[in-house]
Amino acid sequence: MEKAILVNLAVRKQEKEEAEESMAELAGLAVSAGATVVEKVFQSRNNINPKYFIGEGKVQELSALVKKTQADLVIFDHNLSPGQQRSLEEALKVKVLDRTQIILDIFAQRARTNEGKLQVELAQLTYLLPRLKGKGQALSRLGGGIGTRGPGEKKLEEDRRRITDRITKIKREIDGLQKRRARQREGRKKSPVPTVSLVGYTSAGKSTLFNFLTRENRYTSPHLFATLDPMVRRVTLTSGLYFFLSDTVGFIKKLPIELISAFRATLEEIREADCLIHITDVTSAEALEQAAAVDKVLEDLGITDLPVIKAYNKIDLLPEGEKKELLARNSSEGYQPLYISALTGEGLDVLKDRLRKILFRNFESFRLRIPKSRAEIINSLIRKAIIIRKTEIAEGWEYQVMAEKANLFPYLSYVQKGESR
Repeated sequence: MEKAILVNLAVRKQEKEEAEESMAELAGLAVSAGATVVEKVFQSRNNINPKYFIGEGKVQELSALVKKTQADLVIFDHNLSPGQQRSLEEALKVKVLDRTQIILDIFAQRARTNEGKLQVELAQLTYLLPRLKGKGQALSRLGGGIGTRGPGEKKLEEDRRRITDRITKIKREIDGLQKRRARQREGRKKSPVPTVSLVGYTSAGKSTLFNFLTRENRYTSPHLFATLDPMVRRVTLTSGLYFFLSDTVGFIKKLPIELISAFRATLEEIREADCLIHITDVTSAEALEQAAAVDKVLEDLGITDLPVIKAYNKIDLLPEGEKKELLARNSSEGYQPLYISALTGEGLDVLKDRLRKILFRNFESFRLRIPKSRAEIINSLIRKAIIIRKTEIAEGWEYQVMAEKANLFPYLSYVQKGESR
């Protein structure tokens, strides 16, 4: 396990106030990447040093600290320019990574599907291309480990032309996957079954909620970015109504633009949803800031007009009295935030009820009898209505469905009078 020193530079007043919290998050990222944090270094300056990012005196202090702790790498809680990174590596004689690189490294470890691996490789190559010097001598000198996973050292040491060609090829492959995913979404849009997407800060508990609602066994972990590849499953309510639920990658402050760009195909799942559940870890000291960071990413993606249910998760970790008080708020009138535990299921009945009201507000219940002589219309009925129950009778089939009234006009002759409401 590599030993890491973390570095934070505060220039503005707000950065100084948020330095401790930001470094705590960076430490979580470092641990998720497989490092052991041996030291944290803070500096406050009026401006950024163009050569080293931090002051030259702090570079000397950091060099001594690297020798003292025998650190393998230094991780900056910021994005470094290619020149700054090279200058720091030459001065410190160890690998230097910035915040974006550590996030990309975690994504490289977590990617499981072909699509996920391609998206990570595209993001890494796009980010590393301007940082390659010649044929990647810096990477060769520093060896493997954190920050060099994903495409692999050999690919990173190819000349710029070949890397550019690789980026072009990956983009074509992702474009093909994106079109396939778009066709799948288009198929779901033609269906009356609505789709809900889970969004939230990394480690907020999205996959735990996904597992509870879908009865899946998706991998969960306290480490950041445990979920990378999207998954869509069906959720059935007690009424028999059902919807598709999509679990997506978690967000984080300063989410690298390379990742947003490379994962745009995956994030399209969010854009095409009928409703979002925005999950926030209520136990986090940074809950409000994390929720605001998620809202900012959604805004950057142009997702501002979808119904959103705000759900504060992990109330099971709160003191009993505080938990009961928050659960009592769930019965308040209006669309206030909900308080839930995706682990124990507390508050999820209210969440499901709110989803039902949003997703199926224009749906009504109908009973239809389809004679065997008209069996050919069943396929079109399934595309217009949600089938709650199907019963075979002597003359054909009886269907209990939920649908918008306008969608059932072609089938009015089969609707049983007195059975719609």
